[in-house]
Amino acid sequence: MMFAEQERDLARLTAADRYRSLRPRTGVDFASNDYLGLAGSDRLRAAMTDALQRGVPVGSGGSRLLRGNAPEHEALEADAARFFGSEAALFFASGYVANTILFATLPQRGDLIVHDALIHASAHEGMRLARATFVAAAHNDADAFEGAIAAWRASGGTGRVWIAVESLYSMDGDQAPLAALSEIADRHDAVLLIDEAHATGVFGTDGRGLAEALDGCENVITLRTCGKALGCEGALLCGPAVMREFIVNRGSGFIFSTAPSPLMALAVGEALRIVADEPARRERLWTLIAKAERALAPYGVAATGSQILPLVLGDAARTMHVAGAIQAAGFDVRGIRPPTVPEGGSRLRISLTLNAKVADIEALADVMGEALQ
Repeated sequence: MMFAEQERDLARLTAADRYRSLRPRTGVDFASNDYLGLAGSDRLRAAMTDALQRGVPVGSGGSRLLRGNAPEHEALEADAARFFGSEAALFFASGYVANTILFATLPQRGDLIVHDALIHASAHEGMRLARATFVAAAHNDADAFEGAIAAWRASGGTGRVWIAVESLYSMDGDQAPLAALSEIADRHDAVLLIDEAHATGVFGTDGRGLAEALDGCENVITLRTCGKALGCEGALLCGPAVMREFIVNRGSGFIFSTAPSPLMALAVGEALRIVADEPARRERLWTLIAKAERALAPYGVAATGSQILPLVLGDAARTMHVAGAIQAAGFDVRGIRPPTVPEGGSRLRISLTLNAKVADIEALADVMGEALQ
């Protein structure tokens, strides 16, 4: 058979209960990252409709360095730099692409990347392509980052250090110790890379994220994905102007990729205005978070102080059985298994969005109690 090895690998995944498949979305949304309910908002829809009527093209027609650089891209990047308080911004088609290009391009041979052990797969993809050495530090342990840097220096490392974390972790809902990590970065003349994917739009003044206090620092680069609380798609890297210029000149993933849709760039710009103009969305989300933390606590759901509430069950088979029972009752709660989470860390990931109501949380609590028996 032409694809015999692939067939065998799929069989192994099936035997290990790790086979993935695509299926339509159904039930009340407790699974998406559309935290502020912007994906279906009237303002975004109106902005897109108006843009189409004005003749904004659907496709870019080429890479940014050829003819694909549209006014909408430039406008979004200028708006994003102002909104997040950075010197410059650069727009990408997705957060995965942005993270991969960032790690593959900026750190140089002889440098060290110290990353949180639970950082996103896209960062790992970029580090595999990078010239720099990389090492993991224990999750959310600032001392572990300090120790990794000290050990590398003691062994003769002389290059730049890059500290890579997420501000809010998508499977645990916990926050990085950004103040301590910023102090370490300053002391070691290091660059701090912060993935704000799940914090953008939800935390900070006008939704500017958990890294708001560090925006504009010359040694800080932030990734702001646009497909979560902003309700669109794509991602913005925000930081010093040299970051933007170096990726434009040296980032092969940027240079040789067709530019994102100008329509989407326009939509993201509108989404930034919505999160600033409509604080009531964040207020309603925090009301849901408080309700869910109280209602789901009796079943072991951790209160994280964020919109991501995990219920760690450990066993993968039981996790998927419980998730299936909850889904059958009309609630879209997904089970998360290895390798997305560590072995023994299978869980239900409960994501709170404005696509659900208080009554939905109360009903979910009742169903969850039954499913866990």
